[in-house]
Amino acid sequence: MTQLPFDRVLRGNLVLPDRIVPDGYIAIRGETIAAIGEGALPPATEIHDFSGHTLLPGLVDGHMHTSSAIGWAGIEGATRSAAAGGVTTCVDMPYDVPRAVTSAAILAEKVEVVNATAHVDVALYGTITKQGGVDAIAGLAEAGVSAFKLSTYEYDAVRFPRIDHPTMVAAFREIAKTGLMVALHNEDQELVERLTAEAKATGRVDPIMHARTRPPLAETMADLEIFEIGLETGAHVHIAHSSVARGFDIAESFRAQGAMSTGEACLQYLCMTEEDLVRLKGFGKCNPPFRTAAEVERMWAALVAGKVAYVSTDHAPWPREKKLGDDIFACGAGLTGLQSFAPVFYSLLVERGLPLTLMAKYGAERTAKFHGLYPRKGALRVGSDADVLVMQEGDFTFDEAIIQDRPETRWSPYHGRPVKARVAASFLRGRQLWDGERVLAAPGAGRFVPRQNRDTYLGLD
Repeated sequence: MTQLPFDRVLRGNLVLPDRIVPDGYIAIRGETIAAIGEGALPPATEIHDFSGHTLLPGLVDGHMHTSSAIGWAGIEGATRSAAAGGVTTCVDMPYDVPRAVTSAAILAEKVEVVNATAHVDVALYGTITKQGGVDAIAGLAEAGVSAFKLSTYEYDAVRFPRIDHPTMVAAFREIAKTGLMVALHNEDQELVERLTAEAKATGRVDPIMHARTRPPLAETMADLEIFEIGLETGAHVHIAHSSVARGFDIAESFRAQGAMSTGEACLQYLCMTEEDLVRLKGFGKCNPPFRTAAEVERMWAALVAGKVAYVSTDHAPWPREKKLGDDIFACGAGLTGLQSFAPVFYSLLVERGLPLTLMAKYGAERTAKFHGLYPRKGALRVGSDADVLVMQEGDFTFDEAIIQDRPETRWSPYHGRPVKARVAASFLRGRQLWDGERVLAAPGAGRFVPRQNRDTYLGLD
């Protein structure tokens, strides 16, 4: 019996979580990977020869905010940028304008917008209202959220509230029943507010004061609080973004006591420093802020030691006008990062002499596992969705002008940075999204991806 040809075959150097396969191939049938191999290419309707290029699993960004600035209308542009950056699955935060995703009904509305406008696949976080929202947790989990997000710091009482301790205890108990993790924005509000008020009173509103008013202690105090509640309630508690390595040490110490405690690093905390904050001004403002060069080294040591859950971007595409001005406290907090994720992460590994397998592991596979999307997402393996990132090695410069989003969000803290590779192509479920110059996918090419299982993953394998 003659074997039917595959729909398409991609050829190149394959980066798997544990090894690199030079001059290998990925054979695709329908939307999934049907074979992975070496040597002569099998018959296929289409051949995409990326010889000499690096093929990785499409990245899974576990932390982005598409809708903090303009609401759900931001999903289209942000996911278009993701497609151009080889991020084939995004996990979007729930703190949307004008209302957060606090019920299954609101989630269903957002899913409709995702399915109509997204260029890549999207998983979704859920959250709770400031008061009385605990009863909605079970319904959100049943409707397919990949995780929950709460905050120890309040940016907006409706959209991004601080959850008080008694409500947080009750919420953690309910979330523990679902088997899903609960991520926390981890900053101590009382400390940050006092330091900010003191800085403003003395007229210090220059960029470095953003870091000085949100010191590492503000993070670690919040870390201890949330992990203690997690230990008490049995919930899987996750730091949504640790800018200091001590956060991962604290998580590890609580795991040793039987807690389910983890934390992620954002890419900026692996390369940006306080000097970059001073240089970039508002365009370098994010929460938590950049730390010292010595802290960056400690962050890398934590990553290499396996203490970090995964690496994300915390992409928050504020319009350029929100990042301007001499008063750092008046600037919006958040960075663009989806389209720079792959080239910068790739470059950091090359510059440090570290294997590219770490990019496949911490930028795709582990993220998918933490969010219950694996094995459908996050790996080059037979049976998984055919999500592929193609990187072309060389000496390039990241240019914010190529960002595939709304004009007012085409800015980047990485603008002008030399990079060791660029995104030459991306594929979502076997369909090409990006050809190195143009987004080929139309809005609606992406889909909502519900959590596939309730298994708790702590990254200990």
